[in-house]
Amino acid sequence: MYKKPQILYIYCTLKQKIKSMNFNPSLPYNDLPHLPFRSDIDTVRILKKLASAHRFLGELKGEAKTIPDENILINTLVLQEAKDSSAIENIITTHDELYKSGVIDNSFVDPAAKEVQRYAAALKKGLMLIAKDKLLTMNNIIEIQQEIEMNSAGFRRLPGTTLKNLKNGEVIYTPPAGYDNIMRLMENLVRYINDHELHNADPLIKMALIHYQFESIHPFYDGNGRTGRIINVLYLILNDLLDLPVLYMSRYIIKNKSRYYELLQEVKKTESYEEWILFMLESVESTAKETVIIIRKIKRLFESISEKIEAELPNIYSRELVNNLFYHPYTKIEFLCRDLNITRITAQKYLSMLVDAGILTRNKLGRSYYFVNKELFGLFAGME
Repeated sequence: MYKKPQILYIYCTLKQKIKSMNFNPSLPYNDLPHLPFRSDIDTVRILKKLASAHRFLGELKGEAKTIPDENILINTLVLQEAKDSSAIENIITTHDELYKSGVIDNSFVDPAAKEVQRYAAALKKGLMLIAKDKLLTMNNIIEIQQEIEMNSAGFRRLPGTTLKNLKNGEVIYTPPAGYDNIMRLMENLVRYINDHELHNADPLIKMALIHYQFESIHPFYDGNGRTGRIINVLYLILNDLLDLPVLYMSRYIIKNKSRYYELLQEVKKTESYEEWILFMLESVESTAKETVIIIRKIKRLFESISEKIEAELPNIYSRELVNNLFYHPYTKIEFLCRDLNITRITAQKYLSMLVDAGILTRNKLGRSYYFVNKELFGLFAGME
């Protein structure tokens, strides 16, 4: 006679095989299960990885508090997440183009860099929206997507949306169709995000399931992947696992892009979530470790440049000036005037002295000059 765990294993295996046989990627997945899922979300492997992911995420949260001004991390690491998340969608730009897009005339800006900047703006908008009510609402999600795509199309109303293999054009997934159906699924998802009693699972497990569900609903015509990855970090902040949006999991996802899409597809076929959850937990752990290292490098560089300015340029030294050089890896006269409340002549003087001291480099594009914090830029450019 089989023991109960063996019976359960056989039942789940048969269920997955039947589900896989019935799944048709060319038909709208209108029977996408609602949350919460009743499946393998608390296996021994998941619980073991969960403990490790929480440990490193906690270390990251603590390390982020050691930076003297949180805007330094928001203005730098948000751009890194924006760059890598956009790269997953084949929107490719360099650090140079990305930083230039913030300081030069639009006529010189790389189109891909503009899109990345919109993603960063959408993430910052999301932070502002959830700060109000400590909720992530349907309207919040729509506003975030609108900021990314710069349109107000909202949820899909027209049929015909499919996801295809870029190499051979084969349809690999057809998301749920019909506006009413999409609305029902999104209402269920938003309730699951905000109602902690609906499913008393660990927040990191819930984040993995939320991301899978959002990407499977695919509610918008465009921008679903990037919106979904913004939801990830906002959810962590809502659950006090982070104070700032400094965990950019897109770096891990782009390194493991094939596996990411393969697992998204596998869950749809089998409704087995274990490997997917493990992948997302590993992405949290891996990027938390990497981001701790990056923050420590930023902190050491901040202290080094601060000491150099104080020693060599004591007449212009201030903590506000050093902070400003780290808010903007590429800066310009107008930024110093605005942020430090100084005149244009004074800002020009400061920047010239910083160039002479070897801290900044001066560059010209068209009629405009911009100034590069060369060591900070080198830190991020080395990650490409």
